[in-house]
Amino acid sequence: MAAGQPAGGKVAMPIVTMYSTGVCPYCQMAERLLKLKGVAEINKIRIDLDPALRDEMMEKTGRRTVPQIYIGDTHVGGFDDLSALDRAGGLDKLLAA
Repeated sequence: MAAGQPAGGKVAMPIVTMYSTGVCPYCQMAERLLKLKGVAEINKIRIDLDPALRDEMMEKTGRRTVPQIYIGDTHVGGFDDLSALDRAGGLDKLLAA
């Protein structure tokens, strides 16, 4: 078995983190797309529950809107960015990295 490869031979996907709110339709669409791509778990950071997390998101991303999505250490952006990345064929590559 290769180093960093879990038992069963499947390579682990990078951690997906999404800054979101409870009532964001674009967050729901992003989550749906990611699950269709095989992402089993999304680390959701609810900025509507803690204003300090909104500040953290804005400092890290330079953006004020949700969702803000990270795949591993790569900032993908919002749902439109995620969708465009998927259409261009880059999402599968990023999830396989």
